[in-house]
Amino acid sequence: MNRFLVAAAVLLPALALADVDSRFAKLRDESEPLGGLGAFLEKYVGECEGALVDPQCKSQAEAFRKKYQGKRLYMIVTEDDASMLSPGAFNPGTNEYLINITPFFGAGKYALTHGAPKKTDAQGNPVLPLLSVSGTAPQMWNGGTFSRMFSMRGVRAQVVFSPQGVWVLPKKGGGKVYGVNARIESILVTEGRTGEQFGLWLNGKDAQLRR
Repeated sequence: MNRFLVAAAVLLPALALADVDSRFAKLRDESEPLGGLGAFLEKYVGECEGALVDPQCKSQAEAFRKKYQGKRLYMIVTEDDASMLSPGAFNPGTNEYLINITPFFGAGKYALTHGAPKKTDAQGNPVLPLLSVSGTAPQMWNGGTFSRMFSMRGVRAQVVFSPQGVWVLPKKGGGKVYGVNARIESILVTEGRTGEQFGLWLNGKDAQLRR
């Protein structure tokens, strides 16, 4: 699922902007900033197979998982990496819209997902249910303006999650696919340039904030 790769989920305090929904801000401020998703996933999964693997690999992975099990973490997925966000329906009469979120945050050979996928699709990608958030666009917007925000990579996500364990699925062509099963507590979708809020997913549902 290369299109879902998150090359770096880096904490960028200046770009996170303090003026966000207070419910999200509270969760964010109670969380530990994640410096890099790829390094975190690699250590958490701790894939310890092959002749050249460090003998301490399994014990190190177990210790790392124990350290972060259930701990609340926070990451920013920048505009270039936010391909898990896509435009949904846009109502030209009311300017109300939906944003779809595929809860798959990949980095390197692993991924963080909301829950554990049970199967893969025909291409061998883990199958996950879509999440969605809604909002109301400014008066001067139309459906094309809304869609271009995504095609021009103008949207980012801030995510609060807690890891729950490791999932494993058979890999197409042989082998296995590993990932981290997380409980995603909140996803804040914003315009990357201004930080303006586009949608908020909170406590398992669309928070449906109006602008």
